[in-house]
Amino acid sequence: MDTFVKISNQSQGRDRIFRATQYACALLKYLLRNSSERKKLLAKLQSLESSMSSGRKLLRLGNTVSAIETAKRTIHLADPVLNLCLTIANINRALYFLCDNVLWARSLGLVRDIDAERWSRNASRFYFVTLVLNLTRDVYETSQMMAQRARDKHMQERMRQHLNQSPEVAEVLVPQLDAFLFLLQESFRDNPAVALDTLKNICDLFIPMNHLGIYKTNGGVVGFCGLVSSLLGIVTLLKPSLKIKP
Repeated sequence: MDTFVKISNQSQGRDRIFRATQYACALLKYLLRNSSERKKLLAKLQSLESSMSSGRKLLRLGNTVSAIETAKRTIHLADPVLNLCLTIANINRALYFLCDNVLWARSLGLVRDIDAERWSRNASRFYFVTLVLNLTRDVYETSQMMAQRARDKHMQERMRQHLNQSPEVAEVLVPQLDAFLFLLQESFRDNPAVALDTLKNICDLFIPMNHLGIYKTNGGVVGFCGLVSSLLGIVTLLKPSLKIKP
């Protein structure tokens, strides 16, 4: 209970609880789609999912300004790759939230003369670009960690021992691939924040790809991926050390 109170007292925490509930409803709806005896439950899940979506839009009203402020900070990063990826990602994130705010205003009748579908697709495009850039940053961070460990003499010795102790693996994987996977595993083990962020971004990527038709899937996959990424987001709130920086 204390954990729930801690999360719900934060704006980000409330958003992620709402998001987890929203996608859990989407997943349950898909799993129960062929059950004619549970139409009332499906209607309730639909209503709850819609309420969570509307609640999240309300909570995100100030996020456009927050994303712009974050972009102002990341543009001063010394690393050119992080500078470029994070700054452009945050600009796209701000544009995504702007579209989201306009759609929220339209749902309340505050704005009428707009094409909701067009704004929704634009929001998905900005969200997709944001995730691609965030994943690029994750790949860059991972490659940097792996390169650093590859130069470490202790790690080189551990890698040789691993390859010598796993001759059966060599029959399936070439030594270079096995060494790559070993370094990747060790890098993620030493820096779980990068591993969690990579998994979260991969899960999130299915949502805009499905909406934009880049990779069509179903409500079950979208619901599952959204739920997993939401739970990972809650974990990073509970343990800030697991949140990737900067």
